[in-house]
Amino acid sequence: MSVLKIELPDGSIKEFDEQVTGYDVARSISPGLAKAAIAIKVDGVVCDLHAPITKDALVEILTFDNPEGREVFWHSSSHIMAQAVQELFPGVKLAIGPPIAEGWYYDFDVEKPFSPEDILKIEKRMGEIIAEKAEFTCENKSRGEAIAFYKERDEQYKVELLEGFEDNTVSFYSHSRFVDLCRGPHIPNTGIIKAFKLVSSSGAYWRGSEDRPMLQRIYGVSYPKKAMLDDYLHRLEEAKKRDHRVLGKQMELYSISDEVGAGLVMWHPKGAIIRHEIESFWREEHLSAGYDLVYSPHVAFRELWNKSGHTDFYSDSMLGPMTVDDKQYQLKPMNCPFHIQMYKSRLWSYRDLPLRWAELGTVYRYERAGVLHGLMRVRGFTQDDAHHFVAQDEMEAEVRWVLDFCVHMLTAFGFSDYEIFLSTRPEKAIGELSDWERAEESLKQALTSAGLTYDVDEGGGAFYGPKIDIKIKDAIGRSWQCSTIQFDFSLPERFDMSYIDNDGRPKRPYMIHRALLGSIERFFGVLTEHYAGDFPLWLAPVQVKVLPITDAINDYAHKLVADLRAKRIRAQVDDRSEKVGAKIREAEISKVPYMFVVGAREMEAGLVSLRRHGKGDVGQKPVGEVIELLQAEIENKGMKND
Repeated sequence: MSVLKIELPDGSIKEFDEQVTGYDVARSISPGLAKAAIAIKVDGVVCDLHAPITKDALVEILTFDNPEGREVFWHSSSHIMAQAVQELFPGVKLAIGPPIAEGWYYDFDVEKPFSPEDILKIEKRMGEIIAEKAEFTCENKSRGEAIAFYKERDEQYKVELLEGFEDNTVSFYSHSRFVDLCRGPHIPNTGIIKAFKLVSSSGAYWRGSEDRPMLQRIYGVSYPKKAMLDDYLHRLEEAKKRDHRVLGKQMELYSISDEVGAGLVMWHPKGAIIRHEIESFWREEHLSAGYDLVYSPHVAFRELWNKSGHTDFYSDSMLGPMTVDDKQYQLKPMNCPFHIQMYKSRLWSYRDLPLRWAELGTVYRYERAGVLHGLMRVRGFTQDDAHHFVAQDEMEAEVRWVLDFCVHMLTAFGFSDYEIFLSTRPEKAIGELSDWERAEESLKQALTSAGLTYDVDEGGGAFYGPKIDIKIKDAIGRSWQCSTIQFDFSLPERFDMSYIDNDGRPKRPYMIHRALLGSIERFFGVLTEHYAGDFPLWLAPVQVKVLPITDAINDYAHKLVADLRAKRIRAQVDDRSEKVGAKIREAEISKVPYMFVVGAREMEAGLVSLRRHGKGDVGQKPVGEVIELLQAEIENKGMKND
């Protein structure tokens, strides 16, 4: 009898006398791992824990701690919820129920939206199904048999999915009294789920198209331990408190009006001053780092976007076109073709490269109404864009330079925890495969030489080149896509760009697209939620509120404000005929970093009673000393108030 050799991720080998399952392998390692196991990965393919392993293989045991293990766990949870809904609401039509970043959802076609009472009933039935500890089993059917199976049950969404499949064999997963079309894999049994919660429900168009039926989507989360659910619910409540849409209204930062247009942001004075500070700092740091600033129009001939490839590969996301003087113009979705035209306005030498051109350029893109979300998804936004034009042999070093600059900038805004992804060639792409492979290798080498850990996002690149994506983590651990460093060998070819190399011959430059903050709008929303509206002093719209105790002190209070503004400190006076306690409460609610409480004693001695938001009384200090302290804190950008 031949020996079956199972290699584990650490390189060790387990030998077995016959075919085994993932559960057998886990049990041979430790009872604890066998208890926590959810699924297995065999030679890179995620499989059911009880799937037989019949040949030598590299095997990884997946638990809830693994991202792929969580996907299996949450996908199985969606099946349990679908069973509960199907049993409680006879005649419901099933659509799809995938795992998502944290949890899962399932879409249903029902006569009316789910009520809060319905959600509670579904949760109760789910608990009963979980208590059954019902096993998940897999069965294969021919595609024809599967279509007949669902046509008999009048499940038109499943039939539509099957009719789009190319495989002649499809898999079904069953547990308890429920069966669903599914590639799997799934957890061994329903009892593995120890805690769950249905968190929301909403409408969702079938396949995301506004021309298709409106379905009802239920979102849920589940965990192998109750403490994990408690932690999630705490984070959910914290996220609600930090919602930039709520804080934006409370703090009068921005608004979006139906009379202006969905996804178009209007900046109010307080929001505008924060944006001004962000953009001013951005410009100063770029100029100090060796960038040149450029500006480009908001529209161009449609033909420019034909030449760049955007109308072929990006047209669904473009707003326009418009006709002027019998010619078609296009609102710009990107800034890159303009920067290329600037490059082509003269001849460049290898000695001139790299060129680093940066622009805060406002672009316009189509987003479906259903996905617009405050500042996070809009139709008009200002991209903090830059393009690097690089000699071919300098590409890797330039990417490394950009990575360092990105980290420097994000740190200044208070972000120090990142997730980094290398996004590779998508299915719809331009350029030769060999060029893509060479470009991806350059990005890998830059990341490695920078000592950065990264994951690979297969197929996540843009149509014109691979990219590095940097996701920042906020104060409550959520990830946000910000910086993108994009390799492009296509546009230089399309626009016949060149430079004269040291041998006197023309060569094609490489191009890097770089968005550092992503967009001012989205980054502003992320900052608001990261700080829960309690911005660091240098960004706070009002940095000091002067609070006179009595009306007799109002003139002194206004003089203080004038002195502060002369030192470029944003200050206001609250001279209402209110008790000082009420003024303090109002300033605290408005998240003003500092308060100067002043009465007759302070006025006579040239002092202020200093208060700090969230901290309380700091004590009496001379006015000049306090101003110096505030100036130093403002100058020390990126350091949150202690």
